[in-house]
Amino acid sequence: MAEAFRFERVAIVGIGLIGSSIALALRANGFEGPIAIADRNGDALRVAAELGLGTSFHNAAAKAVAGADMVILCVPVGAMKETARAIAPALAPGAVVTDVGSVKGAVIEALSGIVPAGRFVPGHPIAGSEHSGPRAGYASLFERRWCILTPGEGTDEEALGKVADMWRAFGSEIEVMDPRRHDLVLAITSHLPHLIAYNIVRTADDLETVTQAEVIKFSAGGFRDFTRIAASDPTMWRDVFLNNREAVLEMLGRFVEDLLILQRAIRWGEGESLYEIFERTRAIRAGIVEAGQDTAAPDFGRPRTSASADPDAPPLSAARR
Repeated sequence: MAEAFRFERVAIVGIGLIGSSIALALRANGFEGPIAIADRNGDALRVAAELGLGTSFHNAAAKAVAGADMVILCVPVGAMKETARAIAPALAPGAVVTDVGSVKGAVIEALSGIVPAGRFVPGHPIAGSEHSGPRAGYASLFERRWCILTPGEGTDEEALGKVADMWRAFGSEIEVMDPRRHDLVLAITSHLPHLIAYNIVRTADDLETVTQAEVIKFSAGGFRDFTRIAASDPTMWRDVFLNNREAVLEMLGRFVEDLLILQRAIRWGEGESLYEIFERTRAIRAGIVEAGQDTAAPDFGRPRTSASADPDAPPLSAARR
């Protein structure tokens, strides 16, 4: 796989779940060049060094990107502009810059005029977990997952190809998409579900008639699944909602309208309407499993023992192969 990497020196700015997984995926797929890692969090940087995720470690992003021909920004969306300003003077001529942000329109706007437009390839791997930090990463995180790239009209084709080939080497499928469309699609498939999860868990915690101990003790499958999503990195998701607010609010409006339809059906005992809705949504779940984006295994393929509940274990997709 080493020939798939058409660059020699990598800088990863931000060493959380995605950044650490990229570092591990580079090595697992044959990349032998230097990997410079930057993070303002000293503890995260120390863990990254302890795990051997890179060849050099820096608090200052500018020092990490110096001499790199592939720069990967893995910081929260809200920190993209500040990070871009910090690294811009140190970027090597011709260096490719890409990112992994869950919002694309705001990131493109933030980096506009700061990094060379032709060498910036906005990206978003559709992969992750509720775990965060450098210990959460694993090399197979991106296997059989989609990576969406949203290049602009002036994006250099060579730069686009280098980034696309990197993600393919990690086992990802590539989709090229308009940034606005990306933000709308992700608003319904990722951002809104997280918002709902955060709110349901908050509602349960605020209930006066049910104690927190009861909520935890008697968590059924549905609530348990929501708590998994609601355990995601709060900094990252705060920035996602603030930077994709228009798309999220549009999808939230649609959701509220549909929720009122369900409310009415329950209030007036419209069982047939409820059944039709549930049957339709059940088919969506079947389609997700059929597309290889989840598993139909019992208990959704969750580990059944504490020994197997390892954040470094391969994702569900690996268990299907």
